[in-house]
Amino acid sequence: MSEQLTRRSFLKGVAGVVGVAAVNSIAGCAAKETPATSAAAESTTAAETTTAAAASPAGTYIPGTYTGTADGIHSTITVTMTFDEEKVTDVVLDVSGETPGYGQDAGDALREALLAAQSTQIDAVSGSTITSQAVIVAADKCFAQARGEAVVEVITVDKGSEEDWLGTEPNIDEASVSETWDTDILIVGAGNGGMCAAAYGAQKGLKFRIIEQNPVVQDTRHWYGAIDSSESKKAGVTVNRKKLLAEISRYASGKCDQKVVNTWINESAAMHDFVAGILESDPYNYTCVFTAGEEARWPQSDDSPDYMFPEQEHTYHGSEIPRNEVFQQYIEGLGYSVDFNTSLVKLEKNTEGRVTGIIAQKSSGEFVRINAAKGVLLACGGYPGNPYMMEALDPLGTSVTTACSFSPSDQGMGIRAAMWAGASLDKEAAPMLFDRGLVAPGVDGGYVESPASFGGKAFPGTVKQYNPGTQPFLKVNRKGLRFTNESSPYNDTSYAAGNQPGRVYAQIHDANYMEDIKRFHTIGCSAMARNVPGMMEGQIAQYVKEGLIFEADTLEELADKLGFDSDAKANFLATVERYNELYDKQSDDDFGKMAPRLSAIRQAPFYGCWLGASLLTTEQGIAINENTQALDEDRNPIEGLYVTGDMSGSFFANNYPCLMPGVACGRTLTFAIKAMKQMGGLE
Repeated sequence: MSEQLTRRSFLKGVAGVVGVAAVNSIAGCAAKETPATSAAAESTTAAETTTAAAASPAGTYIPGTYTGTADGIHSTITVTMTFDEEKVTDVVLDVSGETPGYGQDAGDALREALLAAQSTQIDAVSGSTITSQAVIVAADKCFAQARGEAVVEVITVDKGSEEDWLGTEPNIDEASVSETWDTDILIVGAGNGGMCAAAYGAQKGLKFRIIEQNPVVQDTRHWYGAIDSSESKKAGVTVNRKKLLAEISRYASGKCDQKVVNTWINESAAMHDFVAGILESDPYNYTCVFTAGEEARWPQSDDSPDYMFPEQEHTYHGSEIPRNEVFQQYIEGLGYSVDFNTSLVKLEKNTEGRVTGIIAQKSSGEFVRINAAKGVLLACGGYPGNPYMMEALDPLGTSVTTACSFSPSDQGMGIRAAMWAGASLDKEAAPMLFDRGLVAPGVDGGYVESPASFGGKAFPGTVKQYNPGTQPFLKVNRKGLRFTNESSPYNDTSYAAGNQPGRVYAQIHDANYMEDIKRFHTIGCSAMARNVPGMMEGQIAQYVKEGLIFEADTLEELADKLGFDSDAKANFLATVERYNELYDKQSDDDFGKMAPRLSAIRQAPFYGCWLGASLLTTEQGIAINENTQALDEDRNPIEGLYVTGDMSGSFFANNYPCLMPGVACGRTLTFAIKAMKQMGGLE
């Protein structure tokens, strides 16, 4: 394996001399003719290529043991495979650095699947998608070596550094470009935005290609925000659009582009109709669950804040197939496909400054030029998996984060490529933080060293999101003191902890927690704590066993288990006593929490845990206009370049407005369709 190269340095050629048969095999994976004008006949997918290569005739393997690596969610995964002349005889996986209970536990199943399939055409293990993807990529490298193909670990892009996260656009040698694909529209990224764009383009018969750096489509967000949809009309629910626009702008401190926000407000209903038209039809038969009224409303009392976000939610139940996989099946049924294991390297522009396509790289190391006559849609995700960008662009959000649930492949590549092409990045960070980063006592917020992770850093928490962390129970700092109104949008308590020791806090409640949670009536995904039977009890039992939640018969014992020293313990006991007084008065005279969200702490057993923020994604992206075109620093559109999803900007600032579930995903899907309409000449 090669070491990371310095900026503008690249590995050229192959790792060794290969025979004619191996060269032909490599050519078979890559030497596509210029795609036909028929969208249905455009290309063989990378997945099909893998199948053909892995199903080699008997006697084509070079006996031996081979090793491949790939980045998992927390670590570099190693796959070691032993071959005889005809088959794989043994597989050894090292997933020890992955999440306990998830990626680590998936190792045995993935090993057995590789042995049984004798190829990398295996299913991901549920709950361990990223780990599974990394195992597949690493195993592909083993198969390639066993077939005599040179596995070239080409580092095409300067990965950046703490001093220079942007790095320099790569200068690709023309001799390294092995083939050219021609199409009208190129979609980069097969996540929520990319797959929605592909499904819409397929339905309209547009000529497009879609590439994805990973071997499978990315995770689906089934919760999305839409305004005045057909579901809301059936329920008799309408939204004051003027007030909504003002509220979103206020939440962003006026730093959004209101025309961009209006694109979502005015066109999300049509997006919902498109999505529903596929999901709710045979053979999928999804059911859209529309929630409105009291169930989706922030509780009201005389002392409650006036949060005005739409009291409505859209989510889907009733299908075991995630929406992005449904869209994949949908486009394949119409003759299209996804080119997997194909990564964006750089955008290409003509002399007039129009984006004409990209240079991409396959997992084999080969470069491909993809010409897009009508435009490129970037849907590559944010930068939560890139410590260089996180620390430089969002030092506050980084400092209060203890856990994460982002895709580790979201490293800001699309943002960097767009900036190299002259696009402007929003000037304000907008992390999507949830107050659910469960950690052990003594763990601080912020990165810890993790040599196997990208950038050598990772967040310390092993629990992606402890959902009950959002419940507005008493929260205290390491000195045992209360420091904030706990009844707030998801990120507020985490931000408040930024001014506290270690940037973490303890959450405290007693045995009556379920009665309290029902009265609290939190909304959005935090409502699962009251609506999913047994969830809260199950998580408490699990994490008590793991030493992350503490159960005690007395408050004194709980203070000791939480790690409070003598002074902090005294403060803690006094704080609980004071909190009980406020509950009895039904008036929070200290921090102004609404009365329905106060709770008594008197009934043993008592429970406590330490929390920070859990980072899902980032929403600071490339500035766009109302047509989703990327803008340069002078706010002029860059012709031929469109952006959607977490890497698109001009909508959020400071934080993510968690008061309306699914705003980000709703915007992503709406903008994906908008971009396809623009490039396809449908508007």
